[in-house]
Amino acid sequence: MKTIEVIVAPDGSSRVETNGFTGSDCRQASEFLEHALGSRASERLKAEFHQADTQVQQQARQ
Repeated sequence: MKTIEVIVAPDGSSRVETNGFTGSDCRQASEFLEHALGSRASERLKAEFHQADTQVQQQARQ
């Protein structure tokens, strides 16, 4: 199941976390929230992001 979580800390900072997405689909799905919340201070990519890219590269080699 694909989900997008918006976590707001007591200090007012926020974090957008995507689950169930592969590759760059997470960026496309959460882009509207990131724009609404303001500028991005940092980004941490999950393993799923890199696994999908690896699978595409492997398919291209075949």
